[in-house]
Amino acid sequence: MVALWLPPLVVLGTVTAATCVGAGIARRGAAVLAAGLLTAGLLSALLGLLQYYGLAEPLVPWTTAPALGQAYGNLRQRNQFATLISMALVAALWIHATQPAVRTRRWLVGATLLLLLAAAASTSRTGLLQLLSIVGVASWIAWQERRAPVADRAAGGHFRLPPPLVLLAMVPIYFAFAWLLPQLAAGEVEGMMRRLQEGAPGDHTRLVLWHNVLSLIAERPLTGWGWGELAHAHYSTLYGGARFPEILDNAHNLPLHLAVELGLPASILICGAFAWMVLAARPWRERDPDRLMAWGVLGAVALHSLLEYPLWYGPFQLVFGLCLGMLWPAPPARPRPGRRWREASVLAPVAAAVLMTVVGYATWDYIRISQIYLPRDERLPAYENDTLAKAKRSWLFARQVDFAELTLTAVTPANAAAMHALAERTLHFSPEPRVIVKLIESAELLGRHEEARAQAERFRIAFPEAYARWIAGEPVEGRAPS
Repeated sequence: MVALWLPPLVVLGTVTAATCVGAGIARRGAAVLAAGLLTAGLLSALLGLLQYYGLAEPLVPWTTAPALGQAYGNLRQRNQFATLISMALVAALWIHATQPAVRTRRWLVGATLLLLLAAAASTSRTGLLQLLSIVGVASWIAWQERRAPVADRAAGGHFRLPPPLVLLAMVPIYFAFAWLLPQLAAGEVEGMMRRLQEGAPGDHTRLVLWHNVLSLIAERPLTGWGWGELAHAHYSTLYGGARFPEILDNAHNLPLHLAVELGLPASILICGAFAWMVLAARPWRERDPDRLMAWGVLGAVALHSLLEYPLWYGPFQLVFGLCLGMLWPAPPARPRPGRRWREASVLAPVAAAVLMTVVGYATWDYIRISQIYLPRDERLPAYENDTLAKAKRSWLFARQVDFAELTLTAVTPANAAAMHALAERTLHFSPEPRVIVKLIESAELLGRHEEARAQAERFRIAFPEAYARWIAGEPVEGRAPS
């Protein structure tokens, strides 16, 4: 679990740096962005296919080797992998529309087929929605191009998408790949067709998750539960119906997440402001290829944000900021007297320098704090001894340090009061079985038997399997913060 302040800070810093450059990014950086997205997408597609068929082991530690039938490249999970593939597909369409060379367009056919193959291997339903959206919008634009008068088409230069029927053919090709991939696997794997038929197991569905989140919003509609408090709110609330069985860090829907943590007024204000800016920009009237690519990439991230939380991860934050920079209104052509410090040529380097300084410090702090979670022989020499004591100097990752101290320290009558206070704080950071057990044990030693019983009951409801192991005297494991 990353520091809670990091996603909004990085988004804000990236957007600031990108939008300061403004139209300059749109003029000079569209080709670089498209090439970067397509290259990253194709490399990830190859890694994902190797993972899907269990052939990625020789590439560790440069990538991961998940179970057979799992494909996500180096992006942690399949929905993020699918979103990268979707962004790469948008980039491929931009290259096709702006590069008239026949050889380039023939090469793009192979690249597109590889991207479709990887999208099917991801078995991501989010990726399928993104593909349908991209194909639908691109087909409509291509149809509009071919209906335009000859003079307008000539004025459009080389901007020309593939024929609508060719674009629409990507959908049946995707489903053909989705059927074929599991047939070629060495063992039984979960294919896309099976995922669409069966859905998520038990109470792990988004409908159950969103129902729980709506219940939490109804309890505190105006102020919310506080930034970063969703996991604790979910653990501490006893629902009347089905309960999402995992630790709930995010609402898997950006408007709902803002509402449950900041309150409905804040969510409506923030989401309404973005919706107003999109409507004011009228992307449906856009014809500039660079801006259309930016809208397409933003659309993939926005769709993913309605089903999960891509903006909590650096790669998507960076692309999000760059696309906003491409779409931002151009700065004045001539500097105004006495206002040079406001010009993009001045603000962009300053914003970039500040962002690099902040990220550099955060990186250094993260490296030294992460030493607590490494075996002694893998730590940096300066942190082999008294690692926890040295890590306590951190203020960016103080909660990760608290978590490590709590899980590494046994509860005794002598330290019960301090451990109880530490466990209460850490419960708001990561309400998982190991933390709950320490809170119950310290409460019992302090004579707070009612509190201990109440926490044990919440433990039983939230994590029945871990509770059963605890009652049986077996070790209770949990996740480590990332």
